Amino acid sequence: MKKPASHILQSPRITEKASYMAQDGVYVFNISKDANKSQIVDAIRELFKVTPRKVTVVTVPRKAVRTRNTTRTGYTRGGKKAYVYLKKGDTIEIV
Repeated sequence: MKKPASHILQSPRITEKASYMAQDGVYVFNISKDANKSQIVDAIRELFKVTPRKVTVVTVPRKAVRTRNTTRTGYTRGGKKAYVYLKKGDTIEIV
């Protein structure tokens, strides 16, 4: 069963590092935990009409955090992110 592209690519990851990388044709997305590289390539082709030359997937670990007042311990969400490398001249419009 094929998952929709919106399930694979959850959102663009808007950070300072990602904005610098976007100038060189590298875009960063938060992705589903069960997504693989071939599904990411298909989703990029379907949504943005460009073909990536390379995709790198990185697991973002959960981290322990504490609140200031009550000193309770919680965890950040974690997840996965994908670095999508495009050919020179190709761009993705992220609004």
